[in-house]
Amino acid sequence: MSYAEIFSRASVGVDAPLVSIEVHLANGIPSFSLVGLPETTVRESRERVRSAIIQSGFEFPAKRIIINLAPADLPKSGGRFDLAIAIGVLAASGQIILPNDEDILSHYEFLGELSLAGDIRPISACLPAIVASEHANRIVFIAQQNQKEASLCKSAKVICSQHLNDVVAMLSHPENSVFLKPSDSGKRVKSTLDMSDIIGQSQAKRALVIAAAGNHNVLFVGPPGTGKSMLAQRIGTLLPPLNDEQALQSATIHSVKGSYLEQVDWFQRPFRSPHHSASLNALVGGGSHPKPGEISLAHNGVLFLDEFPEFGRKVIDALREPLETGDIQISRANAKVVFPARFQLVAAMNPSPTGDVNDGRSAPDQVLRYLNRISGPLLDRIELQVEVNRQQLQVNDARSSEPTSKELRSQVVSARTIQLSRQGCLNSQLSVGDLENHCVLTNTNNTFFLKALDSIGGSHRAMHRILKVARTIADLEGAPSIERAHLAEAMGYRALETLINQLSSC
Repeated sequence: MSYAEIFSRASVGVDAPLVSIEVHLANGIPSFSLVGLPETTVRESRERVRSAIIQSGFEFPAKRIIINLAPADLPKSGGRFDLAIAIGVLAASGQIILPNDEDILSHYEFLGELSLAGDIRPISACLPAIVASEHANRIVFIAQQNQKEASLCKSAKVICSQHLNDVVAMLSHPENSVFLKPSDSGKRVKSTLDMSDIIGQSQAKRALVIAAAGNHNVLFVGPPGTGKSMLAQRIGTLLPPLNDEQALQSATIHSVKGSYLEQVDWFQRPFRSPHHSASLNALVGGGSHPKPGEISLAHNGVLFLDEFPEFGRKVIDALREPLETGDIQISRANAKVVFPARFQLVAAMNPSPTGDVNDGRSAPDQVLRYLNRISGPLLDRIELQVEVNRQQLQVNDARSSEPTSKELRSQVVSARTIQLSRQGCLNSQLSVGDLENHCVLTNTNNTFFLKALDSIGGSHRAMHRILKVARTIADLEGAPSIERAHLAEAMGYRALETLINQLSSC
């Protein structure tokens, strides 16, 4: 046999399109030609494949070898095709003894970079390829080091191998194949953080429970040392763990990024906290071969931005679109990819560039310029803006009277259960049409709400966001409909907008 066709997967965002690797051995001057839009890293595979085949005890064919990576218009990069190319060369030269079924290679896909000695090395973006191969009902060979992320796919047929010889042996005797077992989805790391660590700040804690229950965005505004960061870091203790589908989505993004999660971490909600010096690409993603940024790594979890106004204006304004749509589109000359980015934004900031508006170190116009670093459209997308004031110092014994994360999480879970049973999604994800069905107000409450909105100059987006928060407050109390008290509380969480209006009127 002088021809073989092997299957592998490319990496485009969180997708893994199929790549057919056609190998043809022809008579003529020995050569190794690679066609099909391979980039430099792929073209270099010829030397790795040649050495791996020889060092594994096989003969490298002294023929004219032509390898086509189809489809030809799909850019291909990295060493992920090494194993597939090597198997194709060995199959085309008749060095793999296949069972009676001549088409057995069509049931497999191969992913892995080869060392010069024939060892199989791990690749990034392995998990999306495994998911795609599962949908195609094929068995996939991967490196041993990729097994932790691969074990998250419950029904995929995955074989982990350490060396090229192992792959050849299993292809020759498929009855000896050992498939990877799925991971234990019950594992969960117990957090050392607890809401009872924070003494006082009852309003901020209440806002955090509302944010966790409805998946709303929250901004803490207050002078240094009032517990803003401590509050933000403990929101994860109020959130339920990821389900299997969400865990697979989050792990897929980490796989594309090349950061491999430990098995026990898969079902923890992501908590990303980039420094305020982070660039635009670091936050939203980018590069010549686009990789996910912090907002995508926080998918299904929390993105915490401390010192919010210290981020670049373009950086924080880039959050506006993903906060609305739940994804981010990155366009480059050779690719356009979409990464999921449905995260919960938790931000913290001082009310003044010097720390506090009452410290006498900043004029009102300086404070206003500082606050205006956060644009109005972005503020509209932050439902809960909470003032965190200084608390009277108390002894540590007061901690015992504070509600624990376990107690507050039970409220959050109950409210989320109500939302999912009523509308199939959390309140933050309600569309405008859904608001008309699930956030109905009486005529009296509607009049009250519209007058209150006019008094603060609220936009239609702010109106919708406030309604969603009011619906969440009602769900926490088990109320079937939104009452005036729920609306009033929801409208009370507009601390930064209130502060800006006060300073503007000075």
